[in-house]
Order: sequence, then C-alpha cells, then structure tokens
Amino acid sequence: MTIREATIDDVDTICALIVGLAAYEKLAHEVVWEPADIERELFGPRPSAYVVLAEDMELDGIAGFALWYPTLSTFLGKSGIWLEDLFVVPAARGRGHGLALLQHLRSMTDGRVEWSVLDWNESSIRFYESLGARPVDGWTRYRWLLPD
Repeated sequence: MTIREATIDDVDTICALIVGLAAYEKLAHEVVWEPADIERELFGPRPSAYVVLAEDMELDGIAGFALWYPTLSTFLGKSGIWLEDLFVVPAARGRGHGLALLQHLRSMTDGRVEWSVLDWNESSIRFYESLGARPVDGWTRYRWLLPD
C-alpha cells in the first residue's frame, strides 16, 4: 500500500470516489458538481482542499482517499486539519487503508485532525474510537447555504 498526494491526473478517480462516498452515506442526491469544479477546487490557482490517495497494487489501483484542508486553532495557536471526506472502496475495507490515510494526515500537523461522522455510521464510529478519537461534547454543527 502507498499513500500519495493526488495530482490533476487523478481528477476522474477522485470524482468516482466522491460519488462512491455519497452513495455509501445515502447522499448521492446531494452531488451536484461537474468534474471541472473538482479540478478547479483541488488543482486550480488557489486550491481550497487537498487529496491523498491510498494505492493498493494487490487490488489493482486506488483503494481510498482523504480530502482535507488546513485549519487553525486560535486556542492552541497551532494549525490543524479538517478531514472533509474519508472513503475506502468496499473491496479494500479492513485492510488498513483508512488507518494509513488518517496516520498520514496526523503526520502532517502538530495540532489536531477533526472531522464529522454521520450518527448512524456505527462501523466508522467504532473505527475512529478504536484510534482514540472522541466526539466533541458541547458543540453543534451548523451549515449556512448561500442561494445559487
């Protein structure tokens, strides 16, 4: 297994992984982008996020991805990482790809790595808690969508 930074040549693969994640999360109806949008946001002049890929030659290709962006904790005075998406294709689950992706992100910061998980996703919750991650008590996530 290899963890590597994605390149512009990976856009189609990243798009397919995002669609796979959305289907797994029962949110496929929320995917409204075009591949050019993903290319612009990840590889344009001002990238808004970054992707690392887990390659597995035994599975003949990409096994999963993590899409992340930098954050800053004003309380810690340190940068961190917000993990927007973590997904491992079904055929590759249980082989350490998710752990390797998370460890790679952890190695990139001396602050913290944070993410959200759907309440019903018990297998992911168990996985995250097995690593020592815990829910953040006392915080409610908000979303403010701007009109088109």
